[in-house]
Amino acid sequence: MEMAKQLPASMQMEMAKQLPASMQKLIKGDKLIFSSADDNAMTKQIQGTHSPDGREFDVKPLLHLVEDIFNRAAPTIDAIALPATQQARTADSLDEKTYQGSFIAILESLAFVIDRVATEIAYKCTGGGDAHATTMSILNMLSNYSWDAKLVIALAAFSMNYGEFWLLAQSYTSNQLAKSVAILKQLPDILEHSSMLKPRFDAVKNLIKAMIDIAKCIVELKELPPQYISLDITAMSTAMAHIPITVYWTIRSIVACASQITGLIGLGHEYISTTEAWELSSLAHKLSNMHSHLATQLGICYKHIDEKKHLESYQNLLHLFEMAHIDNMRVLKALISAKDDQLPLIEGTTKRRVNIDVLRRKNVLLLISDLDILQEEIAILEQIYNESRLHPTKHESQYEIVWLPILEPTVWNENMQKKFESLQTGMTWYSVYHPSLIDRAVIKFVKQEWHFGKKPILVVLDPQGRVACPNALHMMWIWGSLAFPFTTTREEALWREESWRLELLVDGIDPIVMNWMSEGRYICLYGGEDMDWIRKFTNTARAVAQASGIPLGMVYVGKSNPKERIRKNIATIIVEKLSHYWQDLTSIWYFWVRIESMWRSKNQLGKTAENDSIMKEIMQMLSFDSSQGGWAIFTRGSDEMVKAKGVPFLTCLSNYSNWKDQIQVKGFMPTLSDELKNLHTEHHCNRLVLPGAAGLIPERIICSECGRTMERFIMYQCCDE
Repeated sequence: MEMAKQLPASMQMEMAKQLPASMQKLIKGDKLIFSSADDNAMTKQIQGTHSPDGREFDVKPLLHLVEDIFNRAAPTIDAIALPATQQARTADSLDEKTYQGSFIAILESLAFVIDRVATEIAYKCTGGGDAHATTMSILNMLSNYSWDAKLVIALAAFSMNYGEFWLLAQSYTSNQLAKSVAILKQLPDILEHSSMLKPRFDAVKNLIKAMIDIAKCIVELKELPPQYISLDITAMSTAMAHIPITVYWTIRSIVACASQITGLIGLGHEYISTTEAWELSSLAHKLSNMHSHLATQLGICYKHIDEKKHLESYQNLLHLFEMAHIDNMRVLKALISAKDDQLPLIEGTTKRRVNIDVLRRKNVLLLISDLDILQEEIAILEQIYNESRLHPTKHESQYEIVWLPILEPTVWNENMQKKFESLQTGMTWYSVYHPSLIDRAVIKFVKQEWHFGKKPILVVLDPQGRVACPNALHMMWIWGSLAFPFTTTREEALWREESWRLELLVDGIDPIVMNWMSEGRYICLYGGEDMDWIRKFTNTARAVAQASGIPLGMVYVGKSNPKERIRKNIATIIVEKLSHYWQDLTSIWYFWVRIESMWRSKNQLGKTAENDSIMKEIMQMLSFDSSQGGWAIFTRGSDEMVKAKGVPFLTCLSNYSNWKDQIQVKGFMPTLSDELKNLHTEHHCNRLVLPGAAGLIPERIICSECGRTMERFIMYQCCDE
C-alpha cells in the first residue's frame, strides 16, 4: 500500500501544502495530464533538447533486458530473506537469444552512453540536485536519439544502479564479498528495518511498473507500420505529439526512484521523507494516466491498421480470382491462412494435420458453413463422398472436399470449440484445423462474393483455382458424384438429359420404390401432417386400387424439415399398417432438400416456371409442402404422373363409383387425371415458402397452377412445431 494512502485526508491536505511549488503543480495537474499550461510550456523546452541524427536501432531487446533486471531485483522486500540459491531456482532464465546476434553489437555501441547516463543519475541524486534540472540534463545527453531510444537508454542506466543495489541485498547473507560491500553501503542496517521501508519499496516498484508500461507503449507506437498508418490519422498524431512530455515525466520518475535508493545508501533507514514518498505515489498516478491515454490512442491505431489490412487483403482476394494460375496453391493459401510452419488441414480419416499441398492441381469442393450445419447434411454428403471413393472413376478420384467453417472470431468460446471439434471429428474429408486460420477478409469475401448466408454452400475450384461453380451443393444432392466436375456447364448438360419422373424424385433414397417401378406397380407418394386426412386417404386409395385391380405401392414422404409431428405420424402409420414409410427422418429430409436443390439449381441457371416445364413441376411440389393440408402423386412408369392437394385428391378417390367405368375406355391414370382436372376450381390459394439463404430469391414468382404473379411476403421461422 502506498504511504500517502495510509494517511487521513486532512493530514494529506496539510502535507500537500508543505510541498514545494513544483510538487503541488504535479499533484494538481494530474487531471489535465497533457493539456495544462505548465506541460505545454515544458513541452517546448523538452522539444528544444531533441536533435536526432537519424540513427535507428531496435530497442526491444534492450527493454526486455531492463525489464528482466527490474523483475529479478526486488519482487517484494520479503524475498530478501530467501537464500540466494533458492532465489536462483525460482527465477526463470532469460532467453539466451536476447544476447545473440545484432543485439550484442547494439549493446556495445550503447554501453558508453548507458554508463554515462547512469553516472549522471547517481551523481545528481547523491548531491540532492533539482529533479527537473537532472531530467533536462539527461535529455540533452540523449539529444541525438529518437524518443523511444532516449527512454529505454535512461531505463537501462537506472536498471544498472538499481540492479546493483538489490544484487547486494540478495547476496550479502551468502557471499562474503557481497557482505563486505553491503556493510560499506549500510545495507544490513537498512534491511533490518525492512518493515518500515516496505511502503517505500512498494512505491518504487509501482512507479517502475508504470515506467515500463509507458516504455512498451511508446516502442509499440514507434513500430507501427507506416504503410498502414501515418500522422494524418488523428490518434497517431495525438500520440506522437504527447510522447515528448511523456518521456520527460518518465525520466523524471527514474530520477525520483534513483534518489530514493541513493538516499538509503547514503543516509540509512533514518532517511525517511514523507514528501518524497508522496512524490513517488503522485508520479505513479501521473504516469498511469499518461499510459492510459497513449494506450487508448494505440488501440485506435491498431484498429485503423486492422481495417486497412482487412481492406487490402479483400482487394487482393478479388484480384487473385481474376488472375490466371498454373495451379490452385496460391488461391487456397489465400483462403486458408497457411504459414510455412503450419499444417492447416486435418485429414478426415486419420485426423492427421497435413499440408495444403495435398490439394495441388485437384478439383477442390469448399464446403462452407457455420457450426449450425445439419447432421443430415453431413450424413448424406458423407455417403456420396464415400461411395465415390469406394467406386472411383478416373475423374471422381480427382476431387476433394474441404470444410471451411465461417465464423465471427469475436464470439468464439469454449462451447463453440467443443461443437467445432465434434463436427470435425465426424467428417471424413479434409477440414481446416481451426477457424482462426480463416482471415476476416476471407469471411467478408465468402459472404459478399459467394453469397454465403446461413445455409451451407459448396464452391467448386478447378485445378487452377478458378471458380467452376458458385454452389454445387444442389448438384451434389441431385446427382451425387455423377455431377463431376461440378461445373455450371455440367449442370446444364445434366438438366438437358432429365425429365420430370419418379426416378428424379426418389433415386438413391428408397430401393423398395425403385423395385416397385421395375415390377410395373402404380406408385403413390403422399405427404403432409394432417393424420385424419392421411388415414382417410390411404384407406380410400387402397380400396380404389383393389376395386380397379391395379397393384399399388404407397409411401409416406412427410414434410420438409421433419420434426416430432412427422415422427408421430409414422408411428401411427406403422401401427395401423396404412402404407410404406421412411422411418429414418434423414430420408424424408433428403427427399425434400433434393426438391429444394432442384429449384435452386434451376433458379441459378435462370429458369422459371414460365420457360421451364421441370421448374413448374418443382414449384408445385414446393407449394404442396408449404400448404397446411396433405397432397399426393400417382404415377406409373416415367411418363404418367398426376398430382393434387389432399382435399381434392381424397374427394376424387371417394367419388370412384362415378368414374370407374371410364377406366375401361381411357385407362386408370388418364381417367384419374381428368377427374382431378374437373375438380380444380378457378378460385384457389397457393402458398410457397422459399428459404431465403444460400441463393438469390427472384423478385417475381409465377403460380405453378394459374400462371399469375404470386404476392410476396417475408416469413421468419426457427421451428415449425
